[in-house]
Amino acid sequence: MTCCRSVCGVMQRNSQVRLLLVMPSMTPTYVGRSYDAITQRWEAPQHPLTGLPQHQRATQFSRSRGHALDVGCGCDDRLMEYLRAQGFEVEGIDVSERMIALARQRHPDTRFHHADICRWELPRQYDFITGWDSIWHVPLAEQESVLRKLCDRLNSGGVLIFTMGGTDQPGEVQDDHMGVPMYTATMGIPKMLAVLAECGCVSRHLEYDQYPQLHVCVIAQKA
Repeated sequence: MTCCRSVCGVMQRNSQVRLLLVMPSMTPTYVGRSYDAITQRWEAPQHPLTGLPQHQRATQFSRSRGHALDVGCGCDDRLMEYLRAQGFEVEGIDVSERMIALARQRHPDTRFHHADICRWELPRQYDFITGWDSIWHVPLAEQESVLRKLCDRLNSGGVLIFTMGGTDQPGEVQDDHMGVPMYTATMGIPKMLAVLAECGCVSRHLEYDQYPQLHVCVIAQKA
């Protein structure tokens, strides 16, 4: 799932590099329902697709090409297809029921999970995990535990790539700029780097890849 304008646009308007809480946190279930209502946007060819160059960079750090997981895979297959071409056996998880249903129709041989990443128990260790424009929909209070969960399920040498709001301080925002209620949050870069280190992961790459928007791509690797 992709909602970069929500978190990055609000952060861009807040020149103090800080987000303000404007409404109570939406649960992932409600975020999934919002994406259910706009799934057709990801079916349209004109919908902007991002992240492939960053994944090409991330896979260069990978030591093994075993199992990979796409968190917030949606119904578009571009990143999973790239990972398959790199030799990974890929599966996906998304909180949107409609997106997962469409993904299963398009790729019946791929394993997809309709689940909330906050509650879902990852079934195995992975050599590569991506959370492109997805895990920032996790409620702020649960972002640290989700990041730790993903790091814990990386094999030694495994790579995690994800995006986040590029602020120093934690914050969250809810709006309806996409025509449906949407929620995004960030724990802040200092906290994120501390959590990665505590989990035995090293930050290999951190980039404001859509500057001046505060959209940050992080590539980390398990020791």
